[in-house]
Amino acid sequence: MAKQQKARGQPQRSCVGCRTVRAKGDLIRVVRTPAGELVLDEGRGKLPGRGAYLCPNVDCLRRALKARALERALKQPVPPELVERLEALLAAAPTGEARGEERSP
Repeated sequence: MAKQQKARGQPQRSCVGCRTVRAKGDLIRVVRTPAGELVLDEGRGKLPGRGAYLCPNVDCLRRALKARALERALKQPVPPELVERLEALLAAAPTGEARGEERSP
């Protein structure tokens, strides 16, 4: 008799800015690598290290920076270069495109 597999949902994560729980794929991940470097996980969320998630909008980033939630989640100060890169990424792309996803016509 074959075992039935459970249907698995998509993993859920919370935004450090607004604390909203959303699907992991809808959020942007900032990672502190084991070497201590802070980078954006622009792939599939698989980079090793400590991660923090943000909604793909500038308001959540600003809220996370003001409350120092991003620093607290990563246990390290966030360099201005990374903040600028995040702001540019979020300001330039509408919701859903910040992770490099293509829009369907």
